[in-house]
Amino acid sequence: MRESIIKKLKDKGLKLTSQRLAIIELLDNMTPIHPSAYLIYHEARKKGKRLSLSTVYATLKELSKHGIIRMLEFDKMGNRYEANIKEHINLICKGCNKIMDYHSPFMIDTREILRKCRFWVTDSRVEYYGYCQKCSKTQTI
Repeated sequence: MRESIIKKLKDKGLKLTSQRLAIIELLDNMTPIHPSAYLIYHEARKKGKRLSLSTVYATLKELSKHGIIRMLEFDKMGNRYEANIKEHINLICKGCNKIMDYHSPFMIDTREILRKCRFWVTDSRVEYYGYCQKCSKTQTI
């Protein structure tokens, strides 16, 4: 996924700085986690990368603005970021706030919506809330 992100960055005419590369590598390594900007910053510091938190936020904002990554905004928890921009379902645990990707063969083709309704879909997000396997053991469901 790292190479795909770098290619998209170059295709958009954006420079590949050392800070951006560090953030891209961390985001790629943390893909199943859907990390927050702070978690990316924290992991970068542990690996000896010299990044400020404001640089992490600015870079993530720039990458999401260009459609290279996706920012997931929430009401009850901080924003998260994901490198997987293909259509999928986000499974969000209400216990630990973990976010998992689920790829469904039944995702709607947005071209069909355009053809039938003349509605141009620019973005979509499907979320299911519940409990992961670990948290479900402590919940009465």
